[in-house]
Amino acid sequence: MAGEVSFGEQRLKRARLAVAAVFCVHGAVTGSFATRVPWIQDHAGVSPGQLGLALAFPALGASVAMPLAGAVSHRFGARAALRGLLALWTLSLVLPSLAPNVHGLCGALFVYGATAGMSDVAMNALGVEVENRLGKSIMSGLHGMWSAGALIGSASGTLAAHLGADARLHHLIAAAALTALGALACQGVLDLRSAPDSDPPPRFALPPRSALVIGAIGFCAVFAEGASLDWSAVYLADRLGSSAGVAAASTTAFTLTMAVARLAGDRVVDRFGAVRTVRTGGVTATAGGVLVVLAPHPALAMAGFALLGLGVAVVVPLAFAAAGRSGPNPSQAIAGVATITYTSGLIAPSAIGGLADVTSLTVSFGLVTVLCTGLVVGAGVLRPGARTGAKEDVAGPHGR
Repeated sequence: MAGEVSFGEQRLKRARLAVAAVFCVHGAVTGSFATRVPWIQDHAGVSPGQLGLALAFPALGASVAMPLAGAVSHRFGARAALRGLLALWTLSLVLPSLAPNVHGLCGALFVYGATAGMSDVAMNALGVEVENRLGKSIMSGLHGMWSAGALIGSASGTLAAHLGADARLHHLIAAAALTALGALACQGVLDLRSAPDSDPPPRFALPPRSALVIGAIGFCAVFAEGASLDWSAVYLADRLGSSAGVAAASTTAFTLTMAVARLAGDRVVDRFGAVRTVRTGGVTATAGGVLVVLAPHPALAMAGFALLGLGVAVVVPLAFAAAGRSGPNPSQAIAGVATITYTSGLIAPSAIGGLADVTSLTVSFGLVTVLCTGLVVGAGVLRPGARTGAKEDVAGPHGR
């Protein structure tokens, strides 16, 4: 019996490492693409306005395709589904750099986003399953690995851009390498299969009510994340008159605090529980927002953005984990939460800009601060049993 238990523990540890590697590969695709957007813009001959329109298509594609992930996993099994969906995502990296015009770019980015969203749902569902079997938090660390992968992809893309490499060649090599690494990583993930007599999930379905409630928390966090990533440098430069270097450093501070907090977040969640962690994060993010709004000096605003990153870092991983425990169909619930968070990330930058045009960037980040208070108020929905009526496991890793 001891040998069987040990074998099971070792298999779960391997599954955890494997799904972490999958998250890293997924993030590396995003980082590789983001650094070559200027080259893609020049190659396709699109204006800044057309580029802004095209960059909305990944989120649109993801929102449309994510509900399909559950049906794919049901039919082929979790491991095969993830292997196929992840390969589609890594290979889709090649498409945007091949686009000859704005119409081709929009189509390429729609496919790029659709494959990103489906593989995102599949890997998060497997991550939640490993977390549940281990009985301790791992989702924050998995999303930290995604951030690490994005940084690796960004670094390689920056080097390629510095060397003047053609993005088509760069992305072809990156796609081939990441596809191979992704296939290798998928060998170790759990091979979950639906019962033969179980009904397949609908190909398209509205998110369950539990996903809507949990997704509202994710919406607040991703809105603050998207606003800070896209507007922090502009805020320091335009409102506080900082130099371009200092303004860019504010975005770096935000990104680094998010990555560090996610990699360290699992220990915090295991110690204090998801609800306390998110409430504390909400207080931290709210304080950061207040500091940004009131800051008379760039250094204080940078500190505020760093606090925002620290405060919202673990919310989305915990929202995915809560969705995976909220009902009989984890993939459907995770797809619902993912759709809401993707939507938030899509509208946040434009909403901040639109409100700033009417009022000011200060008022825009006042809105971000108000949304951060929603994390404090709504954190209770992440408690086990809060939505399904199941008995709460007070001693579990996601308790109060």
